Amino acid sequence: MTTVIRQDDLIESVADALQFISYYHPKDFIDAVYEAYQKEESQAAKDAMAQILINSRMCAEGHRPLCQDTGIVTVFVNIGMNVQWDCDMPLDDVINEGVRRAYKNPDNVLRASILADPDGKRQNTGDNTPAIIHYKMVPGDTVEIHVAAKGGGSEAKSKFAMLNPSDSVVDWVLKMVPQMGAGWCPPGMLGIGIGGTAEKAMEMAKESLLDPIDIHDLQARGASNRAEELRLELFDKVNDLGIGAQGLGGLTTVLDVKVMDYPTHAANKPVAIIPNCAATRHAHFTLDGTGPSLQTPPSLEDWPEITWEVGEGTRRVNLDTVTPEDVKEWQPGETVLLSGKMLTGRDAAHKKMVDMINNGEELPVDLKGRFIYYVGPVDPVREEVVGPAGPTTATRMDKFTHTMLEKTGLTGMIGKAERGQVAIDAIKEFGAVYLMAVGGSAYLVSKAIKHAEVVAFPELGMEAIYEFDVKDMPVTVAVDSRGSSVHQTGPAEWHDKIIAAKAV
Repeated sequence: MTTVIRQDDLIESVADALQFISYYHPKDFIDAVYEAYQKEESQAAKDAMAQILINSRMCAEGHRPLCQDTGIVTVFVNIGMNVQWDCDMPLDDVINEGVRRAYKNPDNVLRASILADPDGKRQNTGDNTPAIIHYKMVPGDTVEIHVAAKGGGSEAKSKFAMLNPSDSVVDWVLKMVPQMGAGWCPPGMLGIGIGGTAEKAMEMAKESLLDPIDIHDLQARGASNRAEELRLELFDKVNDLGIGAQGLGGLTTVLDVKVMDYPTHAANKPVAIIPNCAATRHAHFTLDGTGPSLQTPPSLEDWPEITWEVGEGTRRVNLDTVTPEDVKEWQPGETVLLSGKMLTGRDAAHKKMVDMINNGEELPVDLKGRFIYYVGPVDPVREEVVGPAGPTTATRMDKFTHTMLEKTGLTGMIGKAERGQVAIDAIKEFGAVYLMAVGGSAYLVSKAIKHAEVVAFPELGMEAIYEFDVKDMPVTVAVDSRGSSVHQTGPAEWHDKIIAAKAV
């Protein structure tokens, strides 16, 4: 039997899936985070997971993106060998048209993050195309498609090694995970590919992340092969590291570990790790020739009712009057609520500003005494002043930090996850401060932004410099003015606690 798949059915199905996953977490992910939240003993990690769960419910209700980084689209296509296509353009182009329609949907505009000429002009394509597409020909008369949207922060933490055949995969993974830091927004999943060739291992690591979270089922039934043995061992040992939610230290770093393997050359053992972040986004559909395959909305009853209350000791800060002397009182791990005006800027804006400083040019904005937020927001829709606006990975700005602090008088920075030692040293030298906002809570953060306007570099699109006027934006003091980092002290403390508890 031959099935005919129409071009428009595939376009509509891809567009629908990408819109769907932009604001709906998979139920298995919500259940796993809620379970981790309930058992978490680290208050900082528990607060971070509370914000992730609250943000998730808000996005499900408001149909707005879970994260401002709406990802690079990856599509796995399994084509039945009895399928024929009713298309007037190549299949890649058909899929990319679905991506284009999803990201330019006026009811829920998604951020375009894909840049052409990656080592040259790095020009935004404007519609988040092209996608990364993988094809397989399989028996049957249907087309099965998995669609994922992968954030750049978690993708940047991918690791690959060509191990010797006698090397331990477990030892290598346990060495790599701490090096990944918190920029992949734990808690999440680790996808691991073993075998094949270099590119096959990476593809398997990515594909494994499409499977549902089921580690507890595996624990209950026991491993039946080496891949499952690795899953069980790594799940326990990675969580024993104490990295915790957002790298703040805690009991849960990974919600599951996935492993796929493939035969490999006798001289090789290729191994890849790809993490999935707190904005886990993937969907599956099947085309059988009867029309488009659209996603079924979940019930809001699937989301737990979580509240996050500001503690009595929370510090409230007016950004319009705060001084460099004031920040010297702030303590590592302290929760701060920010109100007032802040500037934004990320990679492209920082590079332009540092180039201008080095060329003796005047900057378009005065940074003296100001705070800068590392963010590239989603465009607003309807009554919004700005779309989802969660933090981007702060370490990418590390190489600019000394110059920015020395030459501009900048007081504070806000971003996601840890800072590298070069940035910590600069913060200590100039008595500045680094504050961490929760990655994976972009829509929640955007509700604290009462006004937004572009004030410099409009040609950079989402990487332009904005001025935000915020009210009670929650952040954590991650590096204080003396150079103490909670991303160093927190995981170390919780690793010791976890090991001590297991020894009893």
